[in-house]
Amino acid sequence: MNSLALLCCTLFALIAPLDAGDRKSISHPAEAIDPPWMEQRMKLQLKTVNRFAAFIDFSFTDRQPQSGITFAHISTDDTGLRYKPSHYDHGNSVAVADVDGDELLDLYFVNQAGDNELWRNMGRGSFANTTAAAGVSVPGAIGVAASFADIDNDGDPDLFVTTIREGNHLFENDGSGIFSEVTVAAGVGRSGHSSGAVFFDYDRDGLLDLFVCNVGIYTKENKITGSTDAIHPEKGQPYTYWEAYSDAFAGHLKPERTERSMLYHNLGGGKFADVTEAAGLVDTSWSGAATPIDANGDGWIDLYILNMQGHDEYFENDGGKRFVRKSRDLFPKTPWGAMGAKVFDYDNDGHLDLYVCDMHSDMSEDVGPFDEKLKSSMKFPPDFLGDGGMSIFGNAFFRNNGNGTYEEISDEIGAENYWPWGLSVGDVNADGFEDVFLASSMNYPFRYGVNSLLVNNLGEEFLDAEYILGMEPRRDGATAKRWFYVDCDQPENAENTHCKEMTGELEVWATLGSRSSAILDLDGDGDLDIVTNEFNSEPMILVSDLSDRKQVHFLEVKLTGKVSNRSGIGAVVEVIAGSHAYKKVNDGQSGYLSQSDMPLYFGLGEAEEVERIVVRWPSGTTQTVSGPIAANRRIEITEQ
Repeated sequence: MNSLALLCCTLFALIAPLDAGDRKSISHPAEAIDPPWMEQRMKLQLKTVNRFAAFIDFSFTDRQPQSGITFAHISTDDTGLRYKPSHYDHGNSVAVADVDGDELLDLYFVNQAGDNELWRNMGRGSFANTTAAAGVSVPGAIGVAASFADIDNDGDPDLFVTTIREGNHLFENDGSGIFSEVTVAAGVGRSGHSSGAVFFDYDRDGLLDLFVCNVGIYTKENKITGSTDAIHPEKGQPYTYWEAYSDAFAGHLKPERTERSMLYHNLGGGKFADVTEAAGLVDTSWSGAATPIDANGDGWIDLYILNMQGHDEYFENDGGKRFVRKSRDLFPKTPWGAMGAKVFDYDNDGHLDLYVCDMHSDMSEDVGPFDEKLKSSMKFPPDFLGDGGMSIFGNAFFRNNGNGTYEEISDEIGAENYWPWGLSVGDVNADGFEDVFLASSMNYPFRYGVNSLLVNNLGEEFLDAEYILGMEPRRDGATAKRWFYVDCDQPENAENTHCKEMTGELEVWATLGSRSSAILDLDGDGDLDIVTNEFNSEPMILVSDLSDRKQVHFLEVKLTGKVSNRSGIGAVVEVIAGSHAYKKVNDGQSGYLSQSDMPLYFGLGEAEEVERIVVRWPSGTTQTVSGPIAANRRIEITEQ
């Protein structure tokens, strides 16, 4: 039995009865509802406030009930009633775009055992469900990821959605938030175990191309029927899904379970062509995500592909003609279990760095809640790792040295955390330094895991602040919810772990946890809020009160390409305000499994105006917009 299976079996033994009347209820594990370590951990973090040079006198409040958003993520039975350690537990995305042109950012949530939902921003933090009218529910499929991008340069965001073995879907926006499916004509509907999808213009022809990550074959050839009534009795309905292999996490050791990722070239006219082999971008790692990165600074967008069970891969773009694998040349060691990544300049030195978070390295042993800032003490055997001893067992932060090399400094700057799925980056205190939210946790059958908010301490280090800024504990102190029902008197449930010594109906409770996130200004007050897509639960709508606590200075930059793609994806923007320069890449990478279409948000600290803005467009031209430009506004820059 491998270490992960042993850990799961150990946790299955931790069962505590609850009082639920005629139906017996259990909490799994026993501490799911009231983790005994939470209060102590909160006190320890609160004692660190004197270490912060960054402003932290503000907080976030979960306003999901007030937002009007009633979306609820529903996971498959293979993550509950019929639990197997498989890739279904990787969850789903939340993607952001202004789909109807009203300058308010709308939210799209992806689901598993239920429909995806589009929520229109009505202003002031209020949302309305427009899924039916928009035509983007993708019914009957187990969804994974969503990416907004303007594929036809008509000025509105289109939508690409990936699923598990039910084909991927491309929707064209008519500009009013009404979408038409164009998958077949576009030629991007391949069916497989797809995951994250990235739009980028690799050949600089002004059209966004598409890279789709495929994990690997982690399901069998048979389907199972489940029901959502265990989670939402008031709207329960049957659904089908492909049964997962019980050894899904050993799939990377089985060549016959390989699925390569796909590169599609945008031909224009709504058509794409598979150029994976022709472009030399053949990757068969178990990949859930990828990120564009111009690692060598030549203006041609390269690609960093994450491997969730092995070495990450880096492909250098050779003049838009082909990609050359230079993985170990530039990144000799990478996280073994990488899930999410983001390119940004953490210390404002003008060089774009790379932050990669690692989930699977944290799964080889049971790590206590006070050891989560340490790298993993790897317990998986070498033949399971298959990395030749050249892995990082935890998060990696690759600092760009500015000379074509990167240095891994995650422990030095406090970038480690536990059970991270992906990261969203944004300047939550508007001081000019990018902060990081890591959607984290494992849910059933594991203990509660907190999300991590890393406040950038003026470019010197990241400091944990999820308790300081009110994200933990969650709303009403909740750490668990009803996960599923099981009737132990039914023959088909005789082997269920919870029915070994019980009869009758059981209600099983398990821990809450996030999977993906996005950082954006939800309510138009000038500060950044955070939205999550939870696993098997409702999202968190974390609204900041920063603008109520201090005068916020910021600038939003929206790009319109002419020679470059219309959204300016791939552009690098530098804002100069006072003695500070702030650089961002417009890549749309908003969180795990997500690509969004949002203006770039620049916190300006105490500066009330901007001296100039410099844009390096994907076409290769550089454009300067001279100031003074007043703060606290959105500026639109059109390529010249």
